[in-house]
Amino acid sequence: MISSAGAVFEFAGVDVTRGDRRVLVALDLVVGGGLTVIAGPSGAGKSTMLRLCNRLDAPTAGVISYRGRDMAGIDPLHLRRMVAMVFQHPVVFPGSVRDNLLTARPARPSLIAESLDAADLDASYLDRRADDLSGGEQQRVCLARALCTEPDVVLMDEPTSSLDPRATRAIERQTRALVAAGHPIVWVSHDLDQLGRIADEVVLIDHARLVAQGPPEELGDAMATILGEQA
Repeated sequence: MISSAGAVFEFAGVDVTRGDRRVLVALDLVVGGGLTVIAGPSGAGKSTMLRLCNRLDAPTAGVISYRGRDMAGIDPLHLRRMVAMVFQHPVVFPGSVRDNLLTARPARPSLIAESLDAADLDASYLDRRADDLSGGEQQRVCLARALCTEPDVVLMDEPTSSLDPRATRAIERQTRALVAAGHPIVWVSHDLDQLGRIADEVVLIDHARLVAQGPPEELGDAMATILGEQA
């Protein structure tokens, strides 16, 4: 278990309730560096956990901290520049790839170049229409756009679920490279094979509750039991 001293995010007694449905229950959890995968079956609360990490959702009860600070006291816009998010389905804006990257913030040319490179895109993409790109290319544009905010952490909500195997492997490689460069990544998945390829740490949830946390090689039986239900 990761100690609070090494926490990027810390959940303390976190509940999320929507109407009469409890989405997350009594969640106590520390997320550290590296690539952490939040895993569980559909409807377990994975995406809600991720959205809590940059205040797209708010807890009904409990406290979520970012780098030791209560997130409720951090301006959401400021937080979202530090904690960027890539969504499940790529969302590109009208116009060129350059236009899309500049929506994040007025970025210096060197940062645009660095962000493209980290997403495995080159400068030839800048003047192409974003909505003419393939799904995998659009998802890489979304990753580059997120990196243009110079985030500390990147959140990724099942970013490869609609991609073919080749594009999936490309996003996985690029994400592992970001981790190697010092960016913590929190990634949501219910793909057991993918966990084995990318995860440093797995947070396993089911029926709105934390089931287990640890390196994937230590959680094999629990992951197979819970995620095998998705097969």
